[in-house]
Amino acid sequence: MVEQIRSDAPVLVIGLGRFGAACAGELDRLDRDVLAIDDNLELVQKWSERVTHTVQTDARSLEALQQIGAADFQVAVVAVGSSIEASVLITANLVDLKVPQIWAKAVSQSHGKILARVGANHVIYPEREAGERVAHLVSGRMLDFIRFDDDFVLAKMYPPRFIRGRGLNESGVRSKYGVTVVGVKSPGKPFRYAEANTVVTNHDLIIVSGTNQDIERFAGLDR
Repeated sequence: MVEQIRSDAPVLVIGLGRFGAACAGELDRLDRDVLAIDDNLELVQKWSERVTHTVQTDARSLEALQQIGAADFQVAVVAVGSSIEASVLITANLVDLKVPQIWAKAVSQSHGKILARVGANHVIYPEREAGERVAHLVSGRMLDFIRFDDDFVLAKMYPPRFIRGRGLNESGVRSKYGVTVVGVKSPGKPFRYAEANTVVTNHDLIIVSGTNQDIERFAGLDR
């Protein structure tokens, strides 16, 4: 069972490539205390004014991680992807230091399996996930798409024609197609939670949830 971590806990980010730098920068924007490390001095200097703290060190060394206080962090992100050996070794070092939550980037399924086996709590596949998301978006059926581990999907789309102008209970979206309309966005108004009697208009956007197969089928209905 993954240990519950405070929402404001400082985060250790290892690796300042595109993925790691974006993660560290966004965490800083969210007012999280961040220590970002990389063995590349140029990257460390580039990000030194954009995140809370940056340090040049080689995270493959357990001693180096001990010296920067990695064991004091509750959350760490291993953003190293160019070297599978390095990412696995760094993850193993964090496990040895008993960091409670370790998020690790993987570049392949086999890489991810190794990371999970050495102790990563969360394995991330940013390239694969971005590719899947773009594929759904360029199909023209969806405006946004997020898939979760258990094949549960959230998608933003224009409503199929048959549900427009009718209450959701009347159109039978859930019973006929296995998806749930979670929210509705009308022009000029914020998203609102959908209810059984919510009426969707021609100008609305909807947020729907369900399995990937059911969402795809629903998104492909006549518009």
